[in-house]
Amino acid sequence: MKKNILFSIAFLSLLFASCSSTKTAQSSSKTPFVWENANVYFLLIDRFNNGDKTNDHTYNRNKPTGKLRGFEGGDIRGVIQKLDEGYFEKLGITAIWMTPVVEQIHDGVDEGTGYSYGFHGYWARDWSALDPSFGTKKDLAELIQKAHAKGIRIMLDAVINHTGPVTAEDSAYPNDWVRTSPKCTYKSYDTYINCTLVENLPDVKTESNEAVALPPFLIEKWKKEGRYEQEVAELDAFFAKTGYPRAPKYYIMKWLSDYITDYGIDGYRVDTVKHTYEDVWADFKKVCDVAFEDFKNNNPEKVLDSQDFFTVGEVYGYNIGAKKLYDFGDKKVDYFANGFTGLINFDFRNEAKMNYEPLFSKYNSILQNDLKGNTVMNYVSSHDDGSPYDKKREKTFESGTKLLLAPGISQVYYGDESARTLDIPGTTGDATLRSMMNWEDIKTNNETQKVLLHWQKLGNFRKNHISIGAGIHQEISASPYVFSRTFTKDNFTDNVVVGLDLPKGQKEISVGTIFKDGTKLKDVYSGKVAVVSNGKVIIDTEFDIVLLEKL
Repeated sequence: MKKNILFSIAFLSLLFASCSSTKTAQSSSKTPFVWENANVYFLLIDRFNNGDKTNDHTYNRNKPTGKLRGFEGGDIRGVIQKLDEGYFEKLGITAIWMTPVVEQIHDGVDEGTGYSYGFHGYWARDWSALDPSFGTKKDLAELIQKAHAKGIRIMLDAVINHTGPVTAEDSAYPNDWVRTSPKCTYKSYDTYINCTLVENLPDVKTESNEAVALPPFLIEKWKKEGRYEQEVAELDAFFAKTGYPRAPKYYIMKWLSDYITDYGIDGYRVDTVKHTYEDVWADFKKVCDVAFEDFKNNNPEKVLDSQDFFTVGEVYGYNIGAKKLYDFGDKKVDYFANGFTGLINFDFRNEAKMNYEPLFSKYNSILQNDLKGNTVMNYVSSHDDGSPYDKKREKTFESGTKLLLAPGISQVYYGDESARTLDIPGTTGDATLRSMMNWEDIKTNNETQKVLLHWQKLGNFRKNHISIGAGIHQEISASPYVFSRTFTKDNFTDNVVVGLDLPKGQKEISVGTIFKDGTKLKDVYSGKVAVVSNGKVIIDTEFDIVLLEKL
């Protein structure tokens, strides 16, 4: 078909490439970046940091809401402030995933958990515009430029499955764009897709390839904003180039791909993946790939490296043990073969209850075999998971150790690293997971600072060593527990040795065959140095963890 020819990619990106020589794009790390080892910081823009108080009350969103269900003031400017302060670098973050930035419905609704506004970003009104409560296009451009200058990728959140709810101020998209019934029953493959997720959340007819006109309210809105002609011209060019029909899903894909061509974002986390047919995501990846190549060609001075555009899917309930197939009961689907390099692993927060070796060995085996070439994103807590690992924040050190040393991508949910409470009195449902970031605790609480330092040390160890998330895991010793991670590709090699649950004070660590006798090693956690002798190092530290790298 015409669209397949048009969307063929001119070249396949290499896994590693030399960083751009420009000062704006130069990574501060000598370690090549691979998504399989990414340390991703996931934040709700509205709940992270308020950097611009002038945008706190846009669209007159001032009605009383349920607790933590209104806009609290966080914005892109607040993320920029923390980026400027070096917060993400100190934490070893290599990618920031932010909730959707697109313009939300102007009013709110009550879904049974209290009156709510779209502070979370998942109630789109206009995909082509930023919500002013989050910031401006200039803010977004500045954030991405500054993040890239520090070697940090930016991943946004893509929603194609649904619009925002209908309100007195927010009319529904036309009937040829969305359905408002029936409600999903989740009993079979089709009853996840041709239905609405919840009441009054219009479901985009993503299965349709029928051409539809622009919604009248968007035409009116764009004309008032003085950008109607430009938007229509861009849509005409997009559909002419791709050969796609003017179906709802392709309009939305165009609008989402603009954030790639206009700003150079590096990836998308994709929302509600299993609630559309999988070919939607295969097409979306093609659109994203072409947009990313266009951005690189048009902005050679801003190119970080030759990494492909990254997509990670939220297939709710998927776990690494399912390997490549998600089972609907009556059908199994391989989403990795339909547009996704990675999927969110919803079972890590359960499997984190396992001991280190069974956990790490299982993930290594699956990622190095069944999912070779793909990956999963692990988490201990998130914005809509009511059963996080260590909800009471009683195992914050262990949480960090398991998450940041596990094979696969680590997703640090804002506040994991600072023990931000996940139990807020007076909240209903997922609101308890979405409190404002606890910056004051970080400044003044000694225990919080200890937790943060632990996450920082592990995060930077991961950042500097591809082998942690993408390499091969091998147990060296069961007692004391010591393991190695090794990674080799082309001319690049990365080897580390890690010891956990060790005795405090002097300890003898076997390094197996990873490091030769006479090799000088540094324990990143304590900063102490030791030399390998007879396949071992002797090191005296006050900690029960050792992170060994070659000096």
